[in-house]
Amino acid sequence: MKRRLIFTLLLLSPFKFQGISAAKFLTSAGTLTVVISNFRNDRGNAALALYNQEKGFPKSPDKALKLSFVSINNKKATAVFENLPAGEYAVAVFHDENNNKKMDTNFLGIPKEGVGASNNARGHFGPPKYQDAKFNFNGSTQTIYIAITYL
Repeated sequence: MKRRLIFTLLLLSPFKFQGISAAKFLTSAGTLTVVISNFRNDRGNAALALYNQEKGFPKSPDKALKLSFVSINNKKATAVFENLPAGEYAVAVFHDENNNKKMDTNFLGIPKEGVGASNNARGHFGPPKYQDAKFNFNGSTQTIYIAITYL
């Protein structure tokens, strides 16, 4: 009984215990699976950036919450983001055909490699907007689908 009371008090305490806040124990974290299709070949990797804010989407991967590079098989790829808390997110993806870990563009800035975003959001005279690509992650298990397009 005494042990249960101490544990309950720690969970409800607004203070930090050994660097971990009690709120951390109460929030759920889950797995987001991103299935990408429509690649024109299996060369290179699918490069994904997961954002939890508008700032930097989709052109600044250094502003992304998480990055992932996954192999392409049969013109499809699957990326998994684990321990993700519930919230609002957006995913940007490109086909890194030459495996140089950056999106190649022509002299006008138009991508030479395939691109995509969550909600299959597309830009008009530029990249898609965060507002069009954002989705709510339920904090449990969720799968989203993105189709790559080549401009």
